[in-house]
Order: sequence, then C-alpha cells, then structure tokens
Amino acid sequence: MHRRTPVGWILMVLSIYVNGLPLAAAAEPLVLKARWLFDGTSASLSSPGVVIVDGNRIIGVGPDAAVPPGARTIDLGEATLCPGFMDAHTHLTHERTDDWKQDELDQFKKLIPQQSLEASVLTRKTLQAGFTTCRDLGANNLVDVALRNAINKGMIEGPRMLVSVHAIGATGGHCDPSAGYRPDIYGNAAEDEGVADGPDAIRKAVRLNDKFGADVIKTCATGGVLSLTDAVDTPQLTQAELDALVDESHALGKKTAAHAHGAEGAKRAIRAGIDSIEHGSFLDDEALRMMKSKGTVLIPTLMAHQGVKEMMAANASMPQAVRAKAEAAGAALSATMRRAIDIGVTIGFGTDAGVYPHGRNPEEFAKLVEQGLTPIQALKAATSINAKLLGVADRLGTIEAGKLADIVAVPGDPIADIRVTEKVFFVMKDGVIYKNDAKTLAGERR
Repeated sequence: MHRRTPVGWILMVLSIYVNGLPLAAAAEPLVLKARWLFDGTSASLSSPGVVIVDGNRIIGVGPDAAVPPGARTIDLGEATLCPGFMDAHTHLTHERTDDWKQDELDQFKKLIPQQSLEASVLTRKTLQAGFTTCRDLGANNLVDVALRNAINKGMIEGPRMLVSVHAIGATGGHCDPSAGYRPDIYGNAAEDEGVADGPDAIRKAVRLNDKFGADVIKTCATGGVLSLTDAVDTPQLTQAELDALVDESHALGKKTAAHAHGAEGAKRAIRAGIDSIEHGSFLDDEALRMMKSKGTVLIPTLMAHQGVKEMMAANASMPQAVRAKAEAAGAALSATMRRAIDIGVTIGFGTDAGVYPHGRNPEEFAKLVEQGLTPIQALKAATSINAKLLGVADRLGTIEAGKLADIVAVPGDPIADIRVTEKVFFVMKDGVIYKNDAKTLAGERR
C-alpha cells in the first residue's frame, strides 16, 4: 500500500546529490550576441541578435540597447538566440524502458528515494536540452513536488516545474494506477492516487492536489494507450464530473489539462472549459471547431508516438492490447493534426517525455513541422503559446525587457533547418548559465 512520503525528507535526500551547481546569476551584466534572434512572437528572425541581462532579468534587446558599464559580452557566433523552450507535457519523475515487465516490477520495488534521485538526473537532461520550463502532468508519491521544490531552492539542476501531483480520473480508467492489478496491491490508496467518481469526489480530488502543492490540475477524460484495462478512445468522465473539475480548479486559480484521445471525452472537457487537450488522436471536426472557438490548446505529443513505436519494436513483452491501441492512435493522429491546423486550432508544444527517453524533447519541433506547422509556428508553440497556456506569459516565453532571463542558443538558423533545435549549446535559466559550449563553436570574448 502506498503512503505519502514527506516532501521535506525527499528534499534532504536530494540535497546529497548536489555538487557545485551554479546557484546565482552573474555578478556583472551580460551581453549575449549571436547572428540571429527569435523573440518568441515575431514572424521572422531579427539580426543581429543582442540581449542584455542583469541579474535574472532581461534589461535590453537589440543592437541599439544601452549596455551597462562593466558588462561582459558572450559572442555565440553563427547562432540564434531564443526564449527558453517550454514543454507542456512531461513526466520528469520516471522514464519507460524497452523492458515492459521490468518497468512494471519497478513500480512496486524501486524505493521512493531512489526514484527521486534518478529523477534528478532526468531533470538535468531536460534543462541541458534547452527546456527551462516544464509542465509535469502526473506523478506518484509527491516526487514531482519534491523535484520542483529542490530545483527552486537551487539544490539540483532542472527546468522550472509546474506540477500536477496526481492525475485525476475515474475508477478503472487511464488515471487509475491500480487498474489491471490485484486489488490488494494498492489496497485503499485509490483516493491518494487521484481516483474519484462523481462531481463531489472530483472536487475533493482537486482540493487534495491543491493541498499537496499542485500548480496545475490534470485529468483523464478518455482511455489511454499504455493503460491495461480501457479502450483508448472511450469517455471516462461525465459532463458533470468534468464541469466540477474545471470549475473547482479555476476557482483555485489552477489551469487544467485533459488527457483525451477520443472525440466524445474531449468534447465534454472542452465544454467544461478545459485549458488544453493532450494527445487528441481521434478528435473529429466538431471537437476541433469547439477548440478553435473556445481557445482550447491542442498538445499533440508527437514524440510520445515515436517513443511507443520504438518500444514496440524492441519490447516483445508489451501486451498485445496495448500494441493495438498504440497502432490505432498513431495512425489517426496525422490526419487529426492536419485538420486541426486547417481549422486554426492553437497548437502548443508538449512531448509526453518519459514515454521516450528524457532529453530528446527537441525532436518534437521537427515532427510538428512534418505535420504542417511552419518552423516559426513550431518555435512559437514552445515559447509564447506555451507561456500563455501555462499562465507565465507575464514573465516568460518571449525575449523582451523586463522578462526573466531564460535564453537558449541553437547553431545556425532554425527557420532554414528546424532540426538545429536539437543541438542547443547554450542554456540560461533565471540569469544563470547552465550550459555554454560556445567555445567549441564561436568562442567567448569580452
């Protein structure tokens, strides 16, 4: 039976991992230079790219910006400066492997402190890949809360995390971790794991997540691919349940996200006022038009399908029912994406990291472009669009004076070749440089 582990204790364990992390912004102002700059909202790159940073804030942008006395210049050469990338759908507390049976066993045998320590490696990989902010959509044992708090304290490296604690869903649904297992394994822990039935129980589940530190509320409106006992596209919550979830979440000031492959479950979530639909494999035109009308963001998680495809190729122990669901969802998503683009649905950037190995998040850019977005639209999805979705647009998502200094650099021109986003060589978060391989590319000079 699962028991809650005190977050403070996990933070103490995580602190053992710390060894010389950069904990403070540079003492002197910095001038970042590159050939190009993408500011997060413009339809093209500007040149030259110049950003002035003082402490953890951007204080000037462009070649005409005033440079403070004593500023140090970092010239990144033939590169593009971008706002720190944002992934709106991650699971930073775990990572699936090619061994289905071992992954199942680890759920019951791996110690929670070990899960936390391993997750701290995954957060570092994600930051090094250029993602300075992530929305984490479902974890167990409050490990996501512990990671967020440890990162915020400067104890470990990682992206700024917005966490959801437990994903909320119906008994036996995609968000029910005990579905498919013997009842005695999970005992009476269902409530602790976000399982709720009926509007009142759903409201309580939202309040519990809020109580334990959730920044965002995630729910499962339909079945899923990797769960054991449900069909992938069937609705799993009633309209009244979703209405209650969104109403309670918004009353508490929390954004909401709905895992939804099937059209009917997605439409219930959209009617309720959900902020984003995750996956959306089987959405019909009615659902897409509703999203366009209400401003609901689609997070297609194309890398999740890539990860599952790789798992199926390498994993003989994957249940056949899961394989069939994965193949059906993967086959449907491309057509759904193209219709969503044609209808004008807002598309954000989210990858479902953890279904594939962490650190490969930037591969989503090329997949979005393959499905019909322009390179600029793909870049906006991971910056200004996601910033608005996550509720952080007042301080993140664009390169402009007054915003927090989250800045990454990629070699060359991402409009000409979107895959350069997979080669981030400079990462600054909150004014702190966590990665700078410029010396091997363009050098650094005062």
